[in-house]
Amino acid sequence: MTDLKQEACALLKSRQVIFWDFDGVIKDSVTVKSEGYEKLFSSYGMDVIKKVRHHHSLHGGVSRYEKIPLYLSWTGTTSSPERIQDLCEQFSNLVQQAVVDSPWVPGVREYLQINHTDQHFILITATPQEEIESILNALGIAHYFREIYGAPKPKTEVVSEVLNRLGCPAEQALVVGDSSTDFHAAEKNNVSFLLRRTPFNQDLQKRLQGCSFDDLNF
Repeated sequence: MTDLKQEACALLKSRQVIFWDFDGVIKDSVTVKSEGYEKLFSSYGMDVIKKVRHHHSLHGGVSRYEKIPLYLSWTGTTSSPERIQDLCEQFSNLVQQAVVDSPWVPGVREYLQINHTDQHFILITATPQEEIESILNALGIAHYFREIYGAPKPKTEVVSEVLNRLGCPAEQALVVGDSSTDFHAAEKNNVSFLLRRTPFNQDLQKRLQGCSFDDLNF
């Protein structure tokens, strides 16, 4: 086992309450989401597609309810709440099964299975609530999490509210994520952060000095 992996393992096992992101942390599904956004806006030309791809790569933890209005504004077409909702539904149809079928991040499912009765696992994700519950049920892992929070609930608020309700000190909690959104949720609540390294978060890797991992195959 590498020193980095040993450090990540030790940090994980030392905390009682673990907040897990989903895309890029449990399932290697960030690319699936990127392809979904690109298909959604494919009729607007390569300039828009390139902007969409670049923005999503930098903001993986941001909800589609924020991304789609932004991407729609780049097309020069008329926007409306109905149009945005329609695109959100199209996006869900494009990506939900693909997320279920995407590869597992090695070792994470096994860690959840072995430790979910000893540690308090909470899922926090930008995926809409109903959709993430459906995905977790399809994967057979919903029962590993004591609580599940999807969009539109902001991750920073979830971490704060859960710690307060559980009476859990910040030093007994950990956020495991792969995006700036996940890091800020940890930072704003004085909670340690464990980064899952991906090709999409190299800027974040350079900025952070804390623990990180590629996989959890110990």
